[in-house]
Amino acid sequence: MTGESVEDTKEHSNQSAAHVTGEYDPFIRGLFPVGVRTVQALDIARGRMFPCEIWYPATAQYAGQDIAQETQDVFTVPPSDTPRSQMAVRNAAAQAGTCPLIIFSHSSGGNRLQSTFLCTHLSSHGYLVAALDHSEVVAAELARQPVESDEQRAARQEAWIANRVPDIRFLLDHLLGGALLDSQINLAPAQIGIVGHSFGGWTALAATEVEPRIRAVVALAPGGSSKPKPGILRVKLNFDWGRDVPTLYLVAENDISLPLAGMYEIFERTPATKQMIILRRADHMHFMDNVEETHEAVRAMPFTGELAWITKEMRPIAELCSGEQAHLFVRGLTVCHMDAILRRQGEARAFLAGDLETELAERGVHVIVHKP
Repeated sequence: MTGESVEDTKEHSNQSAAHVTGEYDPFIRGLFPVGVRTVQALDIARGRMFPCEIWYPATAQYAGQDIAQETQDVFTVPPSDTPRSQMAVRNAAAQAGTCPLIIFSHSSGGNRLQSTFLCTHLSSHGYLVAALDHSEVVAAELARQPVESDEQRAARQEAWIANRVPDIRFLLDHLLGGALLDSQINLAPAQIGIVGHSFGGWTALAATEVEPRIRAVVALAPGGSSKPKPGILRVKLNFDWGRDVPTLYLVAENDISLPLAGMYEIFERTPATKQMIILRRADHMHFMDNVEETHEAVRAMPFTGELAWITKEMRPIAELCSGEQAHLFVRGLTVCHMDAILRRQGEARAFLAGDLETELAERGVHVIVHKP
């Protein structure tokens, strides 16, 4: 282990990057190699074992190994046995020091590994990122049943909703108690952010209402509008925060599951410093790994009944922006928001206050900055 702390190295990295590029750039990968490990966390009160993924800055000896295909982590997500890779080294030694903490919350039907493109990028910039499989994934009693009545389905979905925020609080307690971490890693309790996609975006916003340790939010196409489309979970947001928690909304122009009208409504109701940036020519799956493959897989599903509109309304991926463009958008702006709020970096604040449409267009990404 080196004696240099994560924050010390981050400051050195920023100075080096500034010397090379002449400007703050959260879109490029950070200077830390990234490690990843899977741990099991037992919630005794609810009798559930949660698989958790933790991404963290690794020691310099792993430099480049998280980028090289032959040394980066390969994993599978049951029930699929298709191998996938992520830009991290499995069980790499952790860089000693103190890290800001980011919790990631996955979508309905997703899992803790659905957006490794974002989690690894955050860790390359010095953040420790943690995600668990939510209760509806790990608890057999909450699983979808082959045959169920409308009442049974409604009760199951209510249980999904009721367990989401307790899942986040459980994970935070475990992490801050040191139960899931190496002794070399410390967490900064005043530097905690949360990111979530879809149902996970709702989870991030709902958890902020009851969890005062959360200081910054990035909501990726979140649920929670008052008029969801047929078949979409009816989740409510009270927004009874009682404090200012700066919130960044990253949403998709052509999201057929959670349309822009609902995003505008949620944004207007958010009682905090807030910003919304819309990715042009993007749909709901543009916030996940393997965008093209995932989008087309969903479009090919034989939806019927109240979800039949999905197949009819989804556009072919060839008509939308690329996964590479979407990932650059999400990675860079999420890092920038967390740097601005949790680290109070002046360069990050200035970047977010600048001409983002031009900045991103120069990178081949077209956005609309929402101006209510």
